[in-house]
Amino acid sequence: MSKITLTALAQTLPSTVPFVGPETQERTLGEKFKARLGANESLFGPSPKAILAMEQAAADIWQYGDPENYDLRNALAQHHGIDPAHIIIGEGIDGLLSYLVRLLVDPGTPIVTSHGAYPTFNFHAVGYGGILHTVPYKNDHEDPQALITKVSEVGAKLVYFANPDNPMGTWHTANTVQGLMDNIPHEALRVLDEAYVEMAPKGTAPPLNPETENVIRMRTFSKAYGMAGARVGYAIGPKELIKSFDKVRNHFGVSRISQIGALAALADLEHLANVQKQVSDSRNRLHQIAHENDLSTLPSAANFISIDCGKDGNFARKVLENLVANSVFIRMSTIAPMDRCIRVSCGDTEAIHAFEKALPIALQAAASS
Repeated sequence: MSKITLTALAQTLPSTVPFVGPETQERTLGEKFKARLGANESLFGPSPKAILAMEQAAADIWQYGDPENYDLRNALAQHHGIDPAHIIIGEGIDGLLSYLVRLLVDPGTPIVTSHGAYPTFNFHAVGYGGILHTVPYKNDHEDPQALITKVSEVGAKLVYFANPDNPMGTWHTANTVQGLMDNIPHEALRVLDEAYVEMAPKGTAPPLNPETENVIRMRTFSKAYGMAGARVGYAIGPKELIKSFDKVRNHFGVSRISQIGALAALADLEHLANVQKQVSDSRNRLHQIAHENDLSTLPSAANFISIDCGKDGNFARKVLENLVANSVFIRMSTIAPMDRCIRVSCGDTEAIHAFEKALPIALQAAASS
């Protein structure tokens, strides 16, 4: 039998995933985590109205979802005060990033991002043959001026920028972000990832100008709306680019139940406001726990905080390993100097209490080793 041969590009890629899921780690440990605080999910859950809508839709799961995502697309357009033709819906931001690079990236296409920024973008970009050019963070923030300079230097076709940032949780003001978008050479598409923007202070997101030809903005129902498992995200951009997604996207990629749940979640402003308050309270408590253990923290505009373990990445990694061994799932950056920090998601009282108990044990074990 003939051997199946991968493409030349695929043969050069490592067989890996950007993240090791908590389920994989639970199988290794042989038990469930007491606190699932590593994936930036919303432990506060989705809107009860969204849950009810999805339950009622379950009997119709034999039907494919609307390939045009018509109702959700129009509701989002009304929510943002823009034309539905500026919006494309997909399987979370991750799915949309995959389609975007498939549309725009050929082997050898130069792409700019920050060293240590969201690795799934890199995963997709390299998967289509793009060449990544990175700039370092500055004071634990992405560095807009360095990104502008690098784009000009390498002639990049895309530049990726997240605000608020993952993995650090830091953020820039709307004026700074607008300056980034205005000053990058016109030929480069600015990919603005705003997954956490609903939990950021006012004045973080620039006004929506969706017909700007060189900007696409990514939003999601995975974070503040608490629907990570449903896989619903959307992008806002110029009509011509948005229409081009129809060339490559999976038209049935967003399930019927997911569309209906997201529609109900979007309408429940009271639940969103409640989650925003709980996230703020949880961030404050996590900052307090860190300081009680003589650790410093970074300001955060996301649903997680970064805790500086006070030494290098090796020490922070030992802290993480000991937390995992004590049934608390967290993550951290693998890139110095950000890898001196562990990243802890906001959560409910039970999960945060489990972290509070496990942290001093993990710190002592890391120091002893």
